[in-house]
Amino acid sequence: MRVLVTGGAGFVGSQVVEALVARGHEPVVLDALLPSAHPEPPPPRPGEHRVVADVRDRGAVDAALRGVDAVSHQAAMVGLGKDFADAAHYVACNDLGTAVLLAAMAAAGVGRLVLAGSMVVYGEGRYECRAHGVVRPGPRAVTDLDAGRFEPHCPDCGAELRPGLVGEDAPADPRNVYAATKLAQEHLAASWARATGGRAVSLRYHNVYGPGMPRDTPYAGVASFFRSALARGEAPTVYEDGGQRRDFVHVRDIAAANVRALEAMADRETDGPGRGTAREAGTLTAYNTGSGAPHTVGEMARVLAEAYGGPAPVVTGEYRLGDVRHVTASSRRIAEELGWRAEVEFAPGMREFAREGMRAGAGPGTVRRA
Repeated sequence: MRVLVTGGAGFVGSQVVEALVARGHEPVVLDALLPSAHPEPPPPRPGEHRVVADVRDRGAVDAALRGVDAVSHQAAMVGLGKDFADAAHYVACNDLGTAVLLAAMAAAGVGRLVLAGSMVVYGEGRYECRAHGVVRPGPRAVTDLDAGRFEPHCPDCGAELRPGLVGEDAPADPRNVYAATKLAQEHLAASWARATGGRAVSLRYHNVYGPGMPRDTPYAGVASFFRSALARGEAPTVYEDGGQRRDFVHVRDIAAANVRALEAMADRETDGPGRGTAREAGTLTAYNTGSGAPHTVGEMARVLAEAYGGPAPVVTGEYRLGDVRHVTASSRRIAEELGWRAEVEFAPGMREFAREGMRAGAGPGTVRRA
């Protein structure tokens, strides 16, 4: 299978390329290789054909799609960013870029897409109230955050809530610009699938970490922030009280999920309905893609610092308004339908991440997947 990987020189994309080659597929990489993301452009990997261009360049995308069977769309501007001034960059990179890609795929007759989705589309995760069952708390009040009251409460009775695992059928509730663009990408992909009869899968990544993460950038995940601080000889800075629950999933597992989804779509077309195959043509199917083992942000910082041999984390009590308290996934659907499960466990994965190097970071306007 010949697969176009957008953002294929980036953190996740490069791992997808390696996984494709290992399975005997032929990757074509489309990456802008912006100096802010790649001060020293990495050489093409064995078995990789590379096109240096922006995913918003329709002519370059048309050329890159020639002879392609499927697309793994990893190119994006990621992370919470610095402030709302970044909104135009996020929308241009993520949503316009996706629209250009999908239009080119429709014209070229390429009918299989795996989208790098994100758990941020859910907002807060799943919560239960002892009296009212499953509830969805609204955004946390600034007065509560200022007072150090970080846990959401039942919107009906104000009682404490128990966090659980969110499923793919939970309502979307994006609470920052990045989250809004990731949900828009899914809507665009679903519209493309309906219009063309294509098959689309959105892998809703949870907190991806691992070797090759970008360092010293506000456009990355919490694992990158902590590892960057340790590399500078500084203590990781933990917001709130460190009790935020997340699902940390290794980048190699994410790459394997991409390949499995691509192969499942091909299986569906050749073998018809069956176990381990993707769903019907003309639809988008979302899959939570996490480890299935929640950990707190404070725990992750502590384990990473101990493995690195650096300063212990500092819990500041500060907060970012666009953050949510708890969001962890049920990855049951992807296990049952595609046969994918994360293999890298939390502690050994963090130890590896502490040992391995990071790449130079990126600034505003970067088009990449991290």
